[in-house]
Amino acid sequence: MNEPDSQPIANGTVDVVEGKPCIFFDGYWIRHYKPPQESLSAKKQLIDSLKRRLFHHTEPGINTPGARLEAARQAYDAEEDPTRRRVNGTMLAGALFNRATDIFTTVVDLEGKGVKISPDNELLIACGEYFQEALELGKLVKHHSGHEGVDELWGEPLKAFTMPIADFYESRYIKIAQTMRDIDQVTDAVKVAFQDEPGFEPIAELFDEFCAMAKLETETMRRDMAIFEVWPGFVAAGEAIVEFEPAAGPSAPESLSRRKRLASRLLGEGRALVGYLAGVRTPMPKSTAQYLQSLADFSASRV
Repeated sequence: MNEPDSQPIANGTVDVVEGKPCIFFDGYWIRHYKPPQESLSAKKQLIDSLKRRLFHHTEPGINTPGARLEAARQAYDAEEDPTRRRVNGTMLAGALFNRATDIFTTVVDLEGKGVKISPDNELLIACGEYFQEALELGKLVKHHSGHEGVDELWGEPLKAFTMPIADFYESRYIKIAQTMRDIDQVTDAVKVAFQDEPGFEPIAELFDEFCAMAKLETETMRRDMAIFEVWPGFVAAGEAIVEFEPAAGPSAPESLSRRKRLASRLLGEGRALVGYLAGVRTPMPKSTAQYLQSLADFSASRV
């Protein structure tokens, strides 16, 4: 954790830490961004950004145009095979999400032309209903890795639609703090698992660097000029783990060679998991628990 002193700090405290504006949540100082002034136009920009992020991090083939909502629903309702029905459900979720954003774009365009839209307008009510249904079906959608779903990504647009923008920003800082906690947890578990593994002594330092860069990547918006330092550092730290070769020792039996291959595979999985966490900026509890168990099994099997 990166607290500047040992005094208790209240969640939501804003300060300058290590030369950057930060906000404190649950043990972490996180890069702070001032939310835009509340308006439908600002909400639209925020939801558009969340839309791009959602489809970037989820499985392919689900970005169904809103104009095809009825066809997507008919296909979902008609499908009986469980596996195929799940996929149809993901496509319907995408169509619902796009229909909601289509409606919201129309409302913002009308506002821009001087047409006042009240909060109880039937278009806005329908928009919220589509977001809500997309959230429910979003539970069927997997992360692009295929590991698990990332339900939080489907809930964020609904939050952005229903909450004041400032409140939405605060909710994101809470999720970022939780993500940083999991990145630290994975890093600590890797270091424990490899601390007595011959030839893997440099791994602790490599993962510490990757962990630090992953947390910077988690907190940094793409529009921030800092990304031109953060992203290359994050990629380079990850590549150092991928390119790591354990120190060559004397001729070893095949059983030890297999263990080194297993160790290298586990390091690759850890690097990928931390990368996924930094990308989605929300916890992935199933994937994290599975990986931590793999590390525990690896340690237990040490002769």
